[in-house]
Amino acid sequence: MKVVRTVDEVRAELAPRRSAGAIGLVPTMGALHDGHRSLLRAARQAVDAVVVSLFVNPLQFGPHEDFSAYPRGESADLATCEQERADVVFAPNAAEMAMESGVTTVTVAGLSEIVEGAARPSHFQGVCTVVAKLLNIVRPDTLFLGQKDAQQNAVIARLVADLSYGVSITVCPTVREPDGLALSSRNAYLSRSQRADAAALHRALLTGRERIEDGATVEEAERAMQEVLAAQRGVEPDYARAVDPHSFKAPQDEGPVLLVVAARVGEARLIDNLTAHPGRG
Repeated sequence: MKVVRTVDEVRAELAPRRSAGAIGLVPTMGALHDGHRSLLRAARQAVDAVVVSLFVNPLQFGPHEDFSAYPRGESADLATCEQERADVVFAPNAAEMAMESGVTTVTVAGLSEIVEGAARPSHFQGVCTVVAKLLNIVRPDTLFLGQKDAQQNAVIARLVADLSYGVSITVCPTVREPDGLALSSRNAYLSRSQRADAAALHRALLTGRERIEDGATVEEAERAMQEVLAAQRGVEPDYARAVDPHSFKAPQDEGPVLLVVAARVGEARLIDNLTAHPGRG
């Protein structure tokens, strides 16, 4: 496994690999967990060269969010990448990535401004900007993303399509704890009692799915999810919505519905989602 720190180094490292086969990129902000391992394993099975990026992107954090406190542990992350047989780890510093706020940014209008985008107004612009830069640097054939960040995935898919990047996207299933809590780097903020409280997000999603599949309306499912979140002591709900999985607007047909929730538990703001199929019950 080769660890590189600069754009020139990663391009030089990938040049001979590009002619030898397909390149996959797993973009991360570090603090790797078993969810990231699942992405690395999927990439390892699908492509010839696996590239992992480790970069805590300041542009996707709002003014009062947890950029300075975000979990960091490069030594452990590199060990994980080694264990999962990554070929190249791109671990640049902030100066190398030149992610200066307000200079050059990339925006996907509309989709970036609703649901999670309404709660975090500058978040998806930061995501799009760093992903666009990583795609230009690495030039992967396939991008590997996790289902937990469903709206982010939809935004990136639109970015890739609109700017003709020619990269395919593989979305891997969310990895969960036994009680359903989605793995997240921010789970490190949770105390033992908060960790138990946080399982309410998954319970809310299961409740919403049951309602939708039993024939309830979108509004009824949303109210049921909100009630589950509000009933859990230690959980401060942000939103509980049932949306179209691509546009993140209200569902318009009989296809799958994506249930999305966000809540604060202690210092952690957590998100999760689950797909429901109307009338299946």
